[in-house]
Amino acid sequence: MIRKAFRLAREHWKYTLGAIVVLAIIGSVVFVTGVTVWEYTNSTEFCGTTCHTMPPEFVAYQSSPHARVPCVDCHLGKDSVLEAIPQKALETKHVFYALTQDFELPIYVKNLRPARDTCEKCHNPDKFSNDTVKEIKHYANDEQNTETRTFLTLKTGGGSHREGLGKGIHWHIENDVSYIATDELKQEIPYVRQVDSDGNVTEYFDLEADLPEDLVEQNQEELSRMDCIDCHNRVSHLFEHPEKRIDDTMAKGLLDQSIPFIRAWAASILTQPYETQEEAYEKAESLHEWYQSIFPEYHADNKPLIQEAVDEIKRQVTETYFPEMEIGWLTHPDNTGHSEFPGCFRCHDGKHVSAEGETIRLECNICHTIPRLAGPGLPSPIIALESGNEPESHQDSNWLARHRQEFDETCAGCHSTYNRGGADNSSFCANSACHATEWKFAGLDAPGLRDILPPPSEEFLREEVVGEGQAEDESSFVPRIPHPLTEERIGQCLSCHGPDGLKPYTPFHEEENFPLEACTECHQMAPFLNELSQAEQES
Repeated sequence: MIRKAFRLAREHWKYTLGAIVVLAIIGSVVFVTGVTVWEYTNSTEFCGTTCHTMPPEFVAYQSSPHARVPCVDCHLGKDSVLEAIPQKALETKHVFYALTQDFELPIYVKNLRPARDTCEKCHNPDKFSNDTVKEIKHYANDEQNTETRTFLTLKTGGGSHREGLGKGIHWHIENDVSYIATDELKQEIPYVRQVDSDGNVTEYFDLEADLPEDLVEQNQEELSRMDCIDCHNRVSHLFEHPEKRIDDTMAKGLLDQSIPFIRAWAASILTQPYETQEEAYEKAESLHEWYQSIFPEYHADNKPLIQEAVDEIKRQVTETYFPEMEIGWLTHPDNTGHSEFPGCFRCHDGKHVSAEGETIRLECNICHTIPRLAGPGLPSPIIALESGNEPESHQDSNWLARHRQEFDETCAGCHSTYNRGGADNSSFCANSACHATEWKFAGLDAPGLRDILPPPSEEFLREEVVGEGQAEDESSFVPRIPHPLTEERIGQCLSCHGPDGLKPYTPFHEEENFPLEACTECHQMAPFLNELSQAEQES
């Protein structure tokens, strides 16, 4: 009996051990398979190539500064597996959308995680990042593809208040700033709220937005705390402006600057709309025909060089146009600048005003130094390493709006003022990086600003005239023109002060056949400006 019991126990243990081994093998296979599937579905290759909707984003990603950062690090975050699994499970709905074609073009990301859970795992603005000197190369659409360079210092800032820092561009991360956007792409921001270190709240409203009184109460769920992605929204998937892309391509030597008019041709090809990429390829191939017609000798001697340019333009088309997904540079705004898209001017447009009449400042030198140009025939650029002693007038939050109508001899104490307002780079006040560009997203022409800005100084804009038989306190005043006006410029007033130009603009000037020369019948030149104007003409 005892032997039989031992034999049965051994046979039972044998079967049990066998079952354990089988289960262990199955468990190992399941585990290895699961880990393999988990790792593969977290790979950049899977994210970028599996779904037919991803090519545009994947192509842009490969040329971005984050080309070596896995997609999941930003879209899921660097959490533990136990936290990542349920988050990833929620994203499986996109598989259903892709299979059923239940999506609208173009596709936009809807639910990125906060930058504090993603970007700031690697980038920590609290630890201070130094300011950066930046050189931007531009090329003209002339035969020589003339190169000019813009130099400026980006005031990146960083650090914290306790270190005496927390300034510059990264001030927005150190401080509590929230906003309400009224559109899906967050290009229209009519409300901004700042909470300082003492808990004081300042609210800024776009004075042209015609906002309801209960805007904030109605949109509490839409109130967003500002973070990195509000500016760096295309840092990993940038669809660049075609002309900027061509400038960068030429700066890298991928398009030969010696080819006549190649910049103009390349920019023209990339800026035109196309139904398919093949249409753009055909346009690029037509360069041979054009050069053979206009520059036959050059074409005969440089066919291989021109073909290299054609191939490069076609490559740029491949990375720029995605007609099948209805995606291009216009569909995905880039918020890091303020020229092609509102960007910084979404808030810093000069017309977001608080109840106290303060505005969110709109000044070039808040986030970077005054841009200076260098190039053929231009003086060497000079960039100030630190801010000078600004007069009290410059510290007014409305200074830039007032600057266009307040100018006097004291300006020359700090700035060279030759040809002020011009764009020939002959002085500080003739800076083409400022005055040769139409800043279409700035709000300095908002009519509502006239109600909150102080009127121009009478001492500057008006000349006291005491008439015969009048006491001094009964003096009348004649308006002055706050900038030089030569004979050549008379008759050009409405180019700036007309209905399609800058302000101030008086409606009665809309009268038909209004004589432009009549400006000087009512307005007189400020004496010191007449002297400057005469000196300019003599020089």
